[in-house]
Amino acid sequence: MNLQFYLEKLFASESFQNFVKEKTDAYFCSGFFCVDKKGKDNKTHIDYYVPSEDKIFSFQLESKIEPMPVDVIEKETPEKIPDNLDFNFNEIENIIKEKMQVEKINNKIEKVLLSLQRVDKKDFLVGTIFISGLGMIKVKVDLDKIEITEFEKKSFFDMVKVLKKN
Repeated sequence: MNLQFYLEKLFASESFQNFVKEKTDAYFCSGFFCVDKKGKDNKTHIDYYVPSEDKIFSFQLESKIEPMPVDVIEKETPEKIPDNLDFNFNEIENIIKEKMQVEKINNKIEKVLLSLQRVDKKDFLVGTIFISGLGMIKVKVDLDKIEITEFEKKSFFDMVKVLKKN
C-alpha cells in the first residue's frame, strides 16, 4: 500500500467532498497509520487543519469516513503536507527491517505505528515499532531521501525503570 491509495479513498468519499466545500481553507497536515502484523487492528487516519477555526479534523479510513474534531495539544500551526506526497509502506517497513539487521535485532515486527508529519518544510514518518520480546524501536524516516535518520531500540523494562524513577 502507499499513501496515495489512502488519499484517493478519502478524496472519493462524499463526507470529505462536503468537508472541503464547507471548509475551503482546510489542508492536509498529518496522518497516522497502524499496521498490526499479528492481529487485525490496522488503522489509518488522515488529518486536515482548518486555519479559520484553528482546529484539526481527523478522517478515519477503516470505518465510515467522517470528520472528527481533534483536541489540539500543541499550539503550533501544523505545516501543510502536499497532496501529491507518496511513499510505499512496504518500502518503509523494509528499510526498518534492514536497519534492524544492521543493529543485530532479530526480533519480529508485531505492530508498526507511524505518524506522518511535516517540520521545517520536510516530510517525516515518526514511528514506534513494537517487536517480539517486549521490545520497541523508535524511528524517524526522512521521506525526501527515504532513509532512517533516527533509530533507537528500547525494551519494556527500560520503560518500567523510567516510571519507577518518577
